[in-house]
Amino acid sequence: MGDSFWDLSRTAWSLSRRAAAQNPLPPLLLFTDPARTPDPMAAAAALPRGSAVVYRAFGAAEAPKIARELRTLTARRGVRLLIGADAALARAVGADGVHLPERLALRAGPLRRARPGWTITAAAHSLPAARRALAAGADAVVVSAVFPSRSASAGPPLGALRFARLVRAAGGPVYALGGVNMKNARRLLASGAVGLAAVEGLAPGRI
Repeated sequence: MGDSFWDLSRTAWSLSRRAAAQNPLPPLLLFTDPARTPDPMAAAAALPRGSAVVYRAFGAAEAPKIARELRTLTARRGVRLLIGADAALARAVGADGVHLPERLALRAGPLRRARPGWTITAAAHSLPAARRALAAGADAVVVSAVFPSRSASAGPPLGALRFARLVRAAGGPVYALGGVNMKNARRLLASGAVGLAAVEGLAPGRI
């Protein structure tokens, strides 16, 4: 790993420490993607202890196998495992929680009641969506896109200043996602975010 990766990691931990009194959430989230993180095991193995992996299968037939392998790896390394959009798979592999897409964010409440020990995050692409997810019971929202991103679903980037305003108005913990990398992470130190999330920014070959 290069020094630039540790710059990103230190920024995430700095953000997390500022919010630790309110929420013991992981400071760094790795989001898997079939195209942009083709080797999720290698990406997860590079994360520092205390981070989390959000495994997004997008309906892949091999999802249960990969999820079980990730559970074994993350448990050994002290990294949390969240499953994207699939509570049944999360239960089956003994994951630490789920990440909900924006359209499913209102399921956070029922999941919280059924699984009080889970970490539940939800995607949000606007301030109203962030407020709805947090009010529904999500532990935190993952807001995107903060910076320009190659994701097919990314909208116009918020930029650091608009993101900081959203964080202050959201009413709960917010992660930054979308184009977050070693070069721009420090621009978020004063944002009030609870931590950082990335796809390619944490992929092997970039760290």
